Amino acid sequence: MKLQKIIERLQKLHPREIDLSLGRIKNLCKKLNNPQDSLNCISVVGTNGKYSTIQAIRAILNEANINCNIYTSPHIQKITERFIYNNNEIEEDKLANLLSEVEEINNKEPITFFEILTAAFFYGAKKYLNNITLIETGLFYRFDATNILKNNLASIITTIGLDHLDWLPKNAQTIDKIIYEKTSSLLNSNIVVSKQSSKDILNKIKSSIKNNMSKKIIFDDNFTFLINENNFFYYEDEFGSLKLPYPNLIGDFQLSNISTAIATLRNLNLNISDEQVKKGITKIKSVARLQEIKKGKLKNLVKNNKLFVDGSHNSLGAKVLADYLDTLDCKKHMILGMMANKDHNAYLSHFKNKISSLTTIDIPNQKSAIGRNKLRNKLKLDGLEINSKPTIKDAISSLTIKDGEIILITGSLYLAGEVLNLN
Repeated sequence: MKLQKIIERLQKLHPREIDLSLGRIKNLCKKLNNPQDSLNCISVVGTNGKYSTIQAIRAILNEANINCNIYTSPHIQKITERFIYNNNEIEEDKLANLLSEVEEINNKEPITFFEILTAAFFYGAKKYLNNITLIETGLFYRFDATNILKNNLASIITTIGLDHLDWLPKNAQTIDKIIYEKTSSLLNSNIVVSKQSSKDILNKIKSSIKNNMSKKIIFDDNFTFLINENNFFYYEDEFGSLKLPYPNLIGDFQLSNISTAIATLRNLNLNISDEQVKKGITKIKSVARLQEIKKGKLKNLVKNNKLFVDGSHNSLGAKVLADYLDTLDCKKHMILGMMANKDHNAYLSHFKNKISSLTTIDIPNQKSAIGRNKLRNKLKLDGLEINSKPTIKDAISSLTIKDGEIILITGSLYLAGEVLNLN
């Protein structure tokens, strides 16, 4: 209750949820004695794959007995997920105390919720200065609250695609602009560029960072991976090759995120052994990223069918998801809920001829979500009847399916969180 009251107060400090600038957080962090200046950080920017890459790094570091702090957003089920200190998620009462202290120091100055959370994370991380701190950037990067570090160990660029276009001017809603916003202000250290969806995007990233004096570690130029059918894959970089077991994650796309994590750590001279890398990638924990629900209330509803939840919400994420579905020889049934500001038809277009039914639902507790009926009426996919149900349970119960078929709930991280909370 205490934590919730503090959150409600903090959310009222600024009239807008997002206001891209650095002045407010810089002022607050100055009052906090700039805790971010002393941290050993790895920043992760991009459109998709940030969370999974961070979790891969975390798993390898843990296996190597290297402690880490982690800041991610948004949370899936509860806000404490955003604050990892010394490998552990913060307890609610400790987060309440941390936010209360920062709130008092801020002294009711206007600041967005994300900004004050970011400042609070940095402030809490100062107790663990010897740890490696992993930072998932927020919207874009150039004016994102996380972009106030003086130095860092590395900047990772995951896959970049079109998303959050509503925050850009109409004449600037392009991939070029997004690449510029995400990559033009990276610090001088190491820049690791993940596999991209096209050579054109990769070349544009290279052009954006060409004047940055960092060492550049770029997929295909400096590291690569090769999929093998015998339950392992190969990784290779300037330090040598590794024969690696498949991770405990679904989808070959995760190998790109894992390879990027390995490339980053091998360039930081952390004395991580090949064996620690191998063991680490089998212990990666990823929530709401093609996550199979194997037990619980919702699983009981689907009986002998597989149930997946995935937080993908943009065209790039949809393509990755659709490619995975293509590998499965069975009927797939999609339950879809999305935020209002997404390109709904661009998302759905990737699933043409890949799904057998589609049911739209409301996302509970999200004022910015598009209503199920409005979404249903807006969507177009040739040859597919689109249904609408008010709740997740109603949607599952309405499906006519045979044993061995798949039910996929997707379209939003917020929806994924509701699924996991409900289950």
